[in-house]
Amino acid sequence: MQLDDFYRGRTVAVTGAAGTVGSALVEALLALDVRHVFALDNDEGALFELSDCLSHEPRLETFLADIAELESLRYFFSGVDFVFHAAAYKNVPVCERSPSMAVRANIIGTENVISAARSNNVKRVLFTSSDKAVNPTNVMGTTKLMGERLITAANSLNQGQGTIFASTRFGNVAGSRGSVVPIFIRQIAKGGPVTITDPRMTRFIMTLEQATRLLLESMIRARGGESFVTKMPVFRIPDLAAEMIDLIAPAFGHDPARIDTVVTGPRPGEKMFEELVTDEEVARTYEEGELLAVLPAFRNIYDEIDYSGHTAGHARLERAYHSGNEPSATRDEIRAFLPQVGEIADVLPGSGSGVSS
Repeated sequence: MQLDDFYRGRTVAVTGAAGTVGSALVEALLALDVRHVFALDNDEGALFELSDCLSHEPRLETFLADIAELESLRYFFSGVDFVFHAAAYKNVPVCERSPSMAVRANIIGTENVISAARSNNVKRVLFTSSDKAVNPTNVMGTTKLMGERLITAANSLNQGQGTIFASTRFGNVAGSRGSVVPIFIRQIAKGGPVTITDPRMTRFIMTLEQATRLLLESMIRARGGESFVTKMPVFRIPDLAAEMIDLIAPAFGHDPARIDTVVTGPRPGEKMFEELVTDEEVARTYEEGELLAVLPAFRNIYDEIDYSGHTAGHARLERAYHSGNEPSATRDEIRAFLPQVGEIADVLPGSGSGVSS
């Protein structure tokens, strides 16, 4: 089914709508023939910026909302067809220092989204998870894993009817807040050094456009309880740093050859490679073009859900999907990828960003 056909005339709510992915998703939805988009966030300033940027769009309504407050979610989900649940605390060190707040937002908040959606007869809910939820080594990843489990288990109460709940797992979205790309940009702008935790480290990296496409497509394909993953390129972090230095250092008036890189060592709990599908999940993961669909483990609980759309005609994944298993992008491929990232394109000559040294 085409995106326009699926979303035409629908009212869609987005939690975390003022974040990097949430705001891009709001814009992508408004590019379709939706009826309304309800944008929910607890960041007043960012929500105002989103509203101001899209002030020409009568189908957008913005609301200051806290997903930890169930009653307000019940109110905001009234009349909603689909919910994209992107609100979360995602910063690993911050969640490690404030675990109760991570639990409040990422676990209790997800429970509230489930309850509010069910009580309003919302048709579908898609939860945005993270690579950190796979074999988690920190509080943030553990809360996102629990969010995935809650979303999958919510389908056990449907008995083949009611709200469909599913998840997506993101790799690194290039340019999102806290990701490596804006960190490298800031370091290059200052003339270096650019810090690399370990030269052996690899990461899946996707553009913001790929991330929004994953969300829009996954909502359509969901039958209940799946976790969807987009296939994406693997970058060696030293290669990414080197290409970014060569590409954008001149825009800040710096000679790329004079910008040093420094190895700082992995942070506590940081993995050498990024995991998106585990060894245990391989037997229940199916390849659907650019998407992987991870089906629920306890299939007997969801026996009234028809997963034939995933299994029929699609091959099972052959091995765990992590960045250590996949070939890394070449330097030429990284060089071609970088101008697709908005934050990088903005500093390149001709962008009109007014960047100077």
